[in-house]
Amino acid sequence: MSIGINAYLWTKALTPSPSPQGRGGLAPSPLGRGVGVRGVIPHKKFIMSNKTIDKRAIYREAIKQAAVKLNPRRQIGNPVMFLVEVGSLLLILMLLVTWLTPVNWLGQDSPAFVTAVTLCLWFTLLFANFAEALAEGRGKAQAASLRHTQTDTKAKKLATADSRTAHTLVNAAQLRRGELVLVEAGEVIPADGEVVQGIGAVDESAITGESAPVIRESGGDRSAVTGGTRVLSDWLVVAMTANPGEGFLDKLISLVEGAKRQKTPNEIALTILLASFTIIFLLVVATLLPFSLFSIQLAGQGEPITVTVLIALLVCLIPTTIGGLLNAIGIAGMDRLIQRNVVAMSGRAVEAAGDIDVLLLDKTGTITYGNRYAVEFIPLHHLNSRELAELALLSSLADETPEGRSVVALAHEKYGVPASANGAERNTADMTFIPFTAQTRMSGVNHKGMEIRKGAPDAIGRYVRERGGHVSAQMTAEVERIARSGGTPLMIARNETAVGIIHLKDVVKEGMRQRFEQLRAMGIKTVMITGDNPLTAASIAAEAGVDDFLAEATPEAKLALIRQYQDEGRLVAMTGDGTNDAPALAQADVAVAMNTGTQPAREAANMVDLDSDPTKLIEIVAIGKQLLMTRGALTTFSLANDIAKYFAIIPAAFVSTYPVLGKLNFMGLATPQSAILSAVIFNALIIIALIPLALRGIPYRPVSAAVLLRNNLVIYGLGGVITPFVAIKLIDLLLVSLGLA
Repeated sequence: MSIGINAYLWTKALTPSPSPQGRGGLAPSPLGRGVGVRGVIPHKKFIMSNKTIDKRAIYREAIKQAAVKLNPRRQIGNPVMFLVEVGSLLLILMLLVTWLTPVNWLGQDSPAFVTAVTLCLWFTLLFANFAEALAEGRGKAQAASLRHTQTDTKAKKLATADSRTAHTLVNAAQLRRGELVLVEAGEVIPADGEVVQGIGAVDESAITGESAPVIRESGGDRSAVTGGTRVLSDWLVVAMTANPGEGFLDKLISLVEGAKRQKTPNEIALTILLASFTIIFLLVVATLLPFSLFSIQLAGQGEPITVTVLIALLVCLIPTTIGGLLNAIGIAGMDRLIQRNVVAMSGRAVEAAGDIDVLLLDKTGTITYGNRYAVEFIPLHHLNSRELAELALLSSLADETPEGRSVVALAHEKYGVPASANGAERNTADMTFIPFTAQTRMSGVNHKGMEIRKGAPDAIGRYVRERGGHVSAQMTAEVERIARSGGTPLMIARNETAVGIIHLKDVVKEGMRQRFEQLRAMGIKTVMITGDNPLTAASIAAEAGVDDFLAEATPEAKLALIRQYQDEGRLVAMTGDGTNDAPALAQADVAVAMNTGTQPAREAANMVDLDSDPTKLIEIVAIGKQLLMTRGALTTFSLANDIAKYFAIIPAAFVSTYPVLGKLNFMGLATPQSAILSAVIFNALIIIALIPLALRGIPYRPVSAAVLLRNNLVIYGLGGVITPFVAIKLIDLLLVSLGLA
């Protein structure tokens, strides 16, 4: 029996801790807030919160990577920008041939003009690569920070879970799945695993950025531990669940680096669309040279269009703006999730999050704090609260469940019943403990002639009646009152008399109602899933503010509910942390597992919330919508701003053959060369100008789809038409003033 550890840990759990931002202390409660179970965290802490990011270093690295990404083998993954690179290389080849041989491949264009166009095209490529490298930069910085937690850790390998005194010291890299290790206070957990024995406080700040320790214990849904975290108190026996290089930290590093980022379905579809546009424009431009020669022969005047102008026209016609920013938008969306301590295992899930309309939340550990805790002792039959607390504590000394520990903690903290004598464990030599069984549904202790029992009201009622006692009407009424309030009543009996009730409550986390109101404003229906009876489920659902609930839920019932919504054409998201949530998480379109949850839940999910805040899905949904909106808006802008380029380049290319086309030059561009150069300069500069928007994303507000479409068309459609006309004219004026036109 380890009464000492129970008293120590639960005293820490019940002790108020100061708020990190001066918002007042955390109120004492049996909810374990002092040990890291925080619900809605009022202050954000990111993975990188304990490391200062050197932004200048990120920019320097992005500039270097922009040049590295010019490698054609890497550029070919982006068909639009690859074609720009091919055109740029062709212009360089033409310049070299013209300079080194008598052959003039430049036509009527001057070497200075061709050189200027070539430089603009290379800058277009560099700016697009810079956007992607900058989006990757923060992820690489985060990965570098996380690698600091991967050290040459030594591990105490055990032959069996009970052989704690006989361990072998090995390198963490030698451990394999299924092997057991002992981790004591001050030591680093060598790899991902499940606690099979012991209980202790664990510092997970290296992973989550959250400074408050969390309790990890054997059994239940809080047994998973992550490699690289540190045990602060007591000891744990951990069974390894991952081989070296396969742990959560290793996966996290790969994900934040973007090394395994795959394009999402929408991104692939858009890439195909852009490639189709590129092929069409390539065919169109390829026909312009013979068309120009035919037109000159037919009109008897003019000069043939040059290859330089054709390449400039092609680059301005194809959607280079969105083509250059597409990868950056996707990477930045993943990075925004990581900044909020959510690791997305799939880009598909991030996009799906933007479209979900049903959210299923497991009650235990998500809406509520996860375990029932003793919040009140209700004495009857002339006992006072102190006497009932003494009986409740004695009946719970052998109870290693969270509920049993909370009874000990409540009796000790609120009623002053000592869990130990002078710092030593209670003498249990004269106690005979009665373990809980599914048949009796009660447990207890025989001590000093007393038979003390604790259990379900019907089980205790039967136990009392078998010994000639009875349950009073007052006690029955109290049991019904607690059940109606959503709590769980446990009866305490001494010999043949039922003497009181322990009120256990699964408490709703702070701020849940407000968060669910936000989800409702986004058009998302919230459904609470619980194994509780309908009466208790209805009470908690009303307190939390969810739209609907599923009571007495089994894994099969959860799956059936998700499939029912999916058959109706709805996208379903689910958050959960228990092993019994794993099948439903695997079925959901968006599955967010809590980092405090079990290994099966984390493996079944496509996202993991390192803060273990179930309402984080609000931010995930906003980021998903933001990603889709940003991609759509910049695609609209990219296609719209081509209109101005048509009016700049096409008249300049054919005005010598068809002077009437000069009327289309309503911008009043100085010369054909100035018009072409202004267009390609704008084409490069607009990419660098839109990088902040691509990385930051378009702000999301919960409005209707019609309003979003209208705003998109007005701001990025109409704006994409007008802005280039103004910008190209200003660039033309600048070229003229500098004598370059």
